[in-house]
Amino acid sequence: MIKARVTVTLKNGVLDPQGKAIEGALGGLGFAGVSQVRQGKVFDIELDSADKTKAEADLKEIVRQAPRKHGNRELYYRHRLKVEGRWYGRNRQ
Repeated sequence: MIKARVTVTLKNGVLDPQGKAIEGALGGLGFAGVSQVRQGKVFDIELDSADKTKAEADLKEIVRQAPRKHGNRELYYRHRLKVEGRWYGRNRQ
């Protein structure tokens, strides 16, 4: 079993109104110094595979193809893939 996490956020420089709302709410709760909040989505995926190399390749392909197939514009979003604790791709963190 291979476990992965895909994180999708708006790229830096793209207006994130939900992030700004969260930032304002945190300030209203008394948390000073909070800035640059980015809101996003997280997808946890498990692949039932004994071949880790193949599973990682499949996950990379999922991250590459899924946004295009579902109208998610790559110009605005960044997709990060983490497989068993290791980040992949140019948008690593």
